[in-house]
Amino acid sequence: MNDNKPSDPVNDRPVPAPGAGQPPPVFDVDLGARTHPGKLRATNDDHFHVVRFGRYLRTELSSLAPGEVAEEPDRPGYGFVVADGVGGRAAGEVASRLAISLLIDCALQTPDWILGHEDDLLSQVMVRSARRFQKVNEAVLKKAQSRPGLQGMGTTMSLAMTLGDDLLVTHVGDSRVYLLRQGQLRRLTQDHAVGREPAPSTRVSAARIRRVLTHAIGIPETGGEPDLHHYKLEDGDRLLLCTDGLTDLVRDDRIAAELGGRPSAAAACQALVDLALDRGGRDNVTAVVAAYRLSNAAASRPAG
Repeated sequence: MNDNKPSDPVNDRPVPAPGAGQPPPVFDVDLGARTHPGKLRATNDDHFHVVRFGRYLRTELSSLAPGEVAEEPDRPGYGFVVADGVGGRAAGEVASRLAISLLIDCALQTPDWILGHEDDLLSQVMVRSARRFQKVNEAVLKKAQSRPGLQGMGTTMSLAMTLGDDLLVTHVGDSRVYLLRQGQLRRLTQDHAVGREPAPSTRVSAARIRRVLTHAIGIPETGGEPDLHHYKLEDGDRLLLCTDGLTDLVRDDRIAAELGGRPSAAAACQALVDLALDRGGRDNVTAVVAAYRLSNAAASRPAG
């Protein structure tokens, strides 16, 4: 049975940086994402966005011998964000779309991107993420006040960023971030909601689950106060970001089975969305999956 407590965390504590001569591992990442308005909604208030980022320094021509000048490793970072809007009529769709757009704008306006894996640099990234959530919250509140039809709008927002084997999570609301490792599904986020009912094991009626968000973009007191977490990735991990259109209808054990049993990230996303639709699809449903495998070069590199 589902509850509102996250599962056993995955290394959610300060992690020492790799020693000299031990760069962080390089992963090949398989990506997938799906969203659907569901069977009862005229609009889709869910939105998602996936980005790849990096910093590259490549020597094209030089009089120096190979190896005399360091090269930047090809270690791209990835960002994933899911937002589920609330507020009635079109306001929810506006809130989720606006929140993601503003978050990306904040990142693009950052004068210096931090791509290092050292603990102090990762701490700075987490601080910046929290500040960006605060700015997004302030902007959404201002937008809501500008038009009567948007008053009271808000959105959940769950952000995950990976660079090498570092996973950083920033979160408000009741969308969720999960990590599947060796068949075990761990919830990495806490639901910021009261009144949630557990997901049933059988088909359900169209009755809405009654709950109130305690933290969400658009709430003046708490929208800009996200939870922040730092985890470590391992070979074979699968990361899932999803909205409550999935988790209200599908138990965690079934999510784990579909997430781990599909050959690709895209196939896992489609299977999860289809499962929610088959069980009534009473809400918008979104799933974003990233599957991590050590690259051949990283896997063959000797340890030590």
